[in-house]
Amino acid sequence: MRLAWATDIHLNFLSHLQARSFFWKIAEAQPDAVVLTGDIAEAPNVEEYLTEMAEHLQRPIYFVLGNHDFYGGSIADVRHRMAEITATHRWLRWMNAAGVVPLTEETALVGHDGWADGRLGHGAETPVMLNDFFHIRELIGLSTEDRFARLGYLGDEAAAHFREVLLAAFTRFRTVVLLTHVPPFREACWHDGQISGDDWLPLFASLAPGEVLRSVMSARPDRKLIVLCGHTHGEGYADILPNLRVLTGGADYGAPQLQPEVVVS
Repeated sequence: MRLAWATDIHLNFLSHLQARSFFWKIAEAQPDAVVLTGDIAEAPNVEEYLTEMAEHLQRPIYFVLGNHDFYGGSIADVRHRMAEITATHRWLRWMNAAGVVPLTEETALVGHDGWADGRLGHGAETPVMLNDFFHIRELIGLSTEDRFARLGYLGDEAAAHFREVLLAAFTRFRTVVLLTHVPPFREACWHDGQISGDDWLPLFASLAPGEVLRSVMSARPDRKLIVLCGHTHGEGYADILPNLRVLTGGADYGAPQLQPEVVVS
């Protein structure tokens, strides 16, 4: 099965014609399905862009949301809308709600939006401030202590989801592809060909989800996990364990691209 993978496509930075051109580029690749690892658009229009993409491609689109997908709105509201639309849509599947999705007899797909949980690098001591803290309702106006408590909660939420779906998936499937937005390991937090520094790691990688992935895969050496993520706009890969590889997709604002094709058997 051939998967077209894209991440951090930020379709709201494009004209309508440019967005359609990107959809045609995906269609020309003739994938069996499409996987998106977040930052599709922003809260007011992410649903519109996903629906239009599905109409053009007429094939399954499996996706998670990134931090930008909540800009101009709230995490709770956007997630509620995604749960509603994907519950009945023919082609769209939001991985937070989809559980374990069989791709082939040997391979399944799982995923969760994820979040940078503020625990790597300099943690709450980082001087870096993201637009997230001014454009996402749940993060606006918080003290540093409350902000990092919220980030930790979001990271823990993703970690708990990963443990649940991976344990379920590996009872049946030998290989799992996992979609998430934020790199779940320091080693996968690529930017400009290097691992991000300690000021940036708290907001561009996540500790708790990575600990869960390492624990699950250490206990199942007979199983294989491939993680697809984005967020950093830097391309790279990291082999965390012999059976755990993380691929981080590259991106540029205003120029969405397809990542290397993912083929599963």
